[in-house]
Amino acid sequence: MANFPDRLKNKSRKSKMQSFRCFTLYASLFCVACSLSCRQKAPTKTDANAPADNAVVTVNGIDITESELEALVKPQLEKVTAKSTQLPPNFTEQYKKQLRQWAIEILINKRLLDEQIKQAEIVITEEKVIAQIMSAASAQEPTLTLEEFKKRLEKYGQNFEQLKQQVLTELAYRKFMEAQWAGKINITEDKARNYYSENQEEFEIPEQVRASHILIKPDISEPGSDPNEVKAIAKAKAEDLLKQIKAGADFAELAKANSACPSAANGGDLNFFSQGQMVAPFEKAAFELQPGQISDIVETRFGYHIIKVTDHKDASVTSFDQAKDDVINKLTLRKQAEFTQEYIASLKEKADIVYHDIETSPAKTATPGKTGG
Repeated sequence: MANFPDRLKNKSRKSKMQSFRCFTLYASLFCVACSLSCRQKAPTKTDANAPADNAVVTVNGIDITESELEALVKPQLEKVTAKSTQLPPNFTEQYKKQLRQWAIEILINKRLLDEQIKQAEIVITEEKVIAQIMSAASAQEPTLTLEEFKKRLEKYGQNFEQLKQQVLTELAYRKFMEAQWAGKINITEDKARNYYSENQEEFEIPEQVRASHILIKPDISEPGSDPNEVKAIAKAKAEDLLKQIKAGADFAELAKANSACPSAANGGDLNFFSQGQMVAPFEKAAFELQPGQISDIVETRFGYHIIKVTDHKDASVTSFDQAKDDVINKLTLRKQAEFTQEYIASLKEKADIVYHDIETSPAKTATPGKTGG
């Protein structure tokens, strides 16, 4: 089950443009390729049930094997099939074919770029890798130390050493592509101003409130428990907490001690949000409150909430001067992405790519003399 804030609302953001800073070209183009560093262990010859690890495609004489392909396809397929038990007939098989075609292109791109990085003798130090990770940790709310960041990774089933390898790969791609972009991408202020004028809706900031809450969820862990009874118990607890707050108890401390939402660690703070980001009953109550006011008990599908509004912002429009740097950054990243796609396409044209699996062979785009199978 997803964390409560992720389901209750979308990620909080200061504006549409500011959120773009969190996006990186390298993540969009190479995050899947980077994940190969933590792929599943390939089947060994001693595993009687393991399929033959045949070559699916050969890139400049180097094989991409079935196990490498499966390591990308399997997790993606499991994500989809786990969400629904009522998929249409043949859906899984058809979707798997599409995933294989997608994954093989990812693997080819990675192989070609890895060759270029090796030839360029690019080296990324561990200090740079740690610095990049710490930059991500410091962007969290609240800011995390390296040890706290490691613990959070472990909580969500991630491995720090694998993350380091992914970051190292991403930094190597970045350093290599920056050399390719040098002197070829220039976004001027005039271009940024034109984009701003033509996309005004991106710079409109809706009315927002900042709120904290305490969530009391009905305890349904006991088999055969009466739903009405557990709801009554949860509501009674919420009402008791509300009485304590009205009597002068500290809201944040009660949230830390009692709330079932991960925001409890921050005293219940959910940061700013606009209309349409929260579930309807929660949103209605929050936007009717003034800063400093506390709601009555609010019931949603998550349980019972006590909401405290701590701040409010009227709707506004970000000026060009405020948005300029973000717009230039966005347009630069877009140009970098386009350039990178063109660069990878040029590598493919010159590469010797042999497809051994007809299902993954891009028949419509195969270059005569360069692909086959």
